[in-house]
Amino acid sequence: MHPILASPGRLAAYIAIWLPLGILLAALLALQGVFGWTRAAVVAVPLSISYGFLCLSAWYVTGGSPVERVGAARVAIAAIGSSLLSAAVWLLIARGWLALIGGLAQWPDINASFRAAAPTLFGFGFLLYLLAMAVSYLAAAFAVSRGAERRGLELQVLAREAELRALRAQIDPHFLFNSLQSISALTTVDSAAARRMCLLLADFLRETLALGARARIPLSAELALVRKFLSIEQVRFGPRLQVEIDPGEASDVPVPPLLLQPLAENAVTHGIAHLLDGGVVRIRAERRTASLAVTVDNPVDADRPAGRGTGLGLRNVRERLASAYGADAFAHAEEHDGTYTVRVELPL
Repeated sequence: MHPILASPGRLAAYIAIWLPLGILLAALLALQGVFGWTRAAVVAVPLSISYGFLCLSAWYVTGGSPVERVGAARVAIAAIGSSLLSAAVWLLIARGWLALIGGLAQWPDINASFRAAAPTLFGFGFLLYLLAMAVSYLAAAFAVSRGAERRGLELQVLAREAELRALRAQIDPHFLFNSLQSISALTTVDSAAARRMCLLLADFLRETLALGARARIPLSAELALVRKFLSIEQVRFGPRLQVEIDPGEASDVPVPPLLLQPLAENAVTHGIAHLLDGGVVRIRAERRTASLAVTVDNPVDADRPAGRGTGLGLRNVRERLASAYGADAFAHAEEHDGTYTVRVELPL
């Protein structure tokens, strides 16, 4: 079905467009002296509306002969031929309409009036159909452009989702590598603690499988995962590792799953692990008007040896934020007065 006919609102707007064209045709006929103003309006306005429906066929003609497939020359031939044919059909409709209203109103010289009006009607119809063809081609080009834009956005979304899945997949082996190293270190000094750590690790991984497959989870669930991870590390470090987590008023804010876990892992691996007395890993969330700010800070040893890590954790967080939120989110890290702080900010 034609898009205009599929909606009553579009149809009404389309008819409204043809009403002033009918008035214009009536003015042409009256100024030529073919009819008086009243008779010209009675003849021209209904004819204009009827021709509007006839011009709907231009949509099918343009659909059957797109420019990119048949070429400009064939499009021009099709447009001129269709316009000539439509104008001829409109003359037949006009002849019938004049015969009908002339008989009912007992207008004299109907045939002479038709012969006088025929050139104007034919030229008017020819030009209007060409205009309808041009509008149809423009609408088709716009639809193609919108379709290409939509497909481009769909491909962009699919690519971004694939990137997010790839980034998320990096977390598990990175985390497991460090966790297995911790368990290996414990097996020689405290086998019971190593076993307890294995059980906590299994529980943590089971929960990450359930939540990690989702695009967003509440911040409260993300912080619960971080707390489980840090409880695993507390088996290894004991009282050297203290944890403070404050969700503020942002517990229900949706965030990407496993976003904060690499930061908590870095806080332990590159901070607490190098301090003889350990320290506190603090995680605080602050809900603002249009954004969520989460800070992860931990004490560090200024004289600690250069880390052997690859910086994968923080880089992963930044890349995930960029993929999910673009330039509206960021992760900033700084060290000041023996405290290392990572600040993550993302839009609500």
